[in-house]
Amino acid sequence: MPLSQGIEIGTFHFPIIRLIVLAGVIRAILRTERIANGLNSMDCLMLAWSFWLIVSSVFHEDPSSTLKFNLGLVFNACGIYFLIRVYCQSLEDAMNLSRITVFILIPLAVEMIQEKMAAHNIFSLLGGVPDIPNIREGKLRAQGPFAHAILAGTVGAVVLPLAVGLWSRDRKTAIAGTITCLTIIVTSASSGPFMSGLFALGSLLVWPYRNHMRLFRWAALLIYIALDVIMKPPAYYLLARIDISGGSTGWHRARLIESTIEHMDEWWFSGTDYTRHWMPSGVSWSPNHTDITNHYIQMGIFGGMALMLMFIATIVIGFSYVGQILRASTSISTEKQFFVWSLGASLFAHAATSISVSYFDQSFVFLYLTLAAISVSHGAVDRTSLELPRNQQGILQGTTGDWKTSRRARRGVQQGGLPK
Repeated sequence: MPLSQGIEIGTFHFPIIRLIVLAGVIRAILRTERIANGLNSMDCLMLAWSFWLIVSSVFHEDPSSTLKFNLGLVFNACGIYFLIRVYCQSLEDAMNLSRITVFILIPLAVEMIQEKMAAHNIFSLLGGVPDIPNIREGKLRAQGPFAHAILAGTVGAVVLPLAVGLWSRDRKTAIAGTITCLTIIVTSASSGPFMSGLFALGSLLVWPYRNHMRLFRWAALLIYIALDVIMKPPAYYLLARIDISGGSTGWHRARLIESTIEHMDEWWFSGTDYTRHWMPSGVSWSPNHTDITNHYIQMGIFGGMALMLMFIATIVIGFSYVGQILRASTSISTEKQFFVWSLGASLFAHAATSISVSYFDQSFVFLYLTLAAISVSHGAVDRTSLELPRNQQGILQGTTGDWKTSRRARRGVQQGGLPK
């Protein structure tokens, strides 16, 4: 639904997404529902991120309005993340969540095809989005209920791995989901979603080489350093050369990174309220800001370097959780391991997308959905195998997935003997 659909209570705006989250929070409180397996590192980091985002409001020019805005961000992020943590209790629940997400996007893909062919956005009847979609370089960019075509296409790109991850469990849903996501990407006619989709598919293709990811990481780092040495401008100016759909603003994204570094003294502590002088162009909706098309930089503007680093740390922990599950768990099947890998592929697509897109509108739902699904999966697998040192995990290969059996096995290891 477009963000125009909702209610206002005093100075607070509750679009449909927030109303649904509010209903979920009320239910969780009334039924005293809790997070399965307790809080983990990602949960604590999400709470720390929220705490600093609220505290940093004090250091802005208008603390009251900034606090109100930041409370909305916290409600959005923590609402989606922690409700999924509460209601998804197992890896099976995380897989069902992906199936539901795929089914929800199918009618959206149909609407975007209609929008592309008829040059009319049906969601405009509800307000909040234009009747006639935007056209760039002669290509109509369908956007559905989202505020921008790039956001719509990004949703298709980041959900694509979740659809493919269901291949072994539910092949029909996986095929339908893949077609749906590719349709959303194509009809959005935007370079960013195309690149995000390529990152997602590339991550899935690395599945057979999942035990060599350290090599991939070091290779990527060395390649970037080599490019930075060879190229006259910084290596991130490769963004300026990417133009798949035509009319790309890659140079703007690269220059924004450079300008953010140049003006670090203005935002590093608690963010800033003015970025208009960072770039030669501004935005129509604000006289104080330029177009911040980078989610990492947006975090810095909201709450300084600390907020940016905590957001990055959350993504790093997500990747770490995926690795821990695949390396240590002996209690899940190969099809579930591939699904966990697909969650990591979706997170990688989010991490890459965040360089060129700032999540707003309802697109943020899919970012925190992915993080929460990874957190749920990490807490749902065999806890014993995750806690044991790597050289002791092989002892448990012959044990069952039963918790009591695993506990007896661990006691045997701790006492210096083999499990009987």
